[in-house]
Amino acid sequence: MKTFYINNKKNNHVNEYVNSDGDHYSDLISYGKRVASYNHNTNEMSVYGWFSNTTAKHINDFLEFYGFDRVTKKEMLDYK
Repeated sequence: MKTFYINNKKNNHVNEYVNSDGDHYSDLISYGKRVASYNHNTNEMSVYGWFSNTTAKHINDFLEFYGFDRVTKKEMLDYK
């Protein structure tokens, strides 16, 4: 597993790993909780809801880092 930071912001980091099925993922961890995940194999992004304004900034940085558009609070709540 590789851990790195996006934009050197405090209280969040990304864990990148390959699971036992060979799927390549990056998980965004904000304040100790997994809040979003990117599947490198399928180019699919998952956002697990809206948590706070600060975590929303972390999520949007993560989305942009992987080439996705920034989203609003409502879009985070409805993200598929």
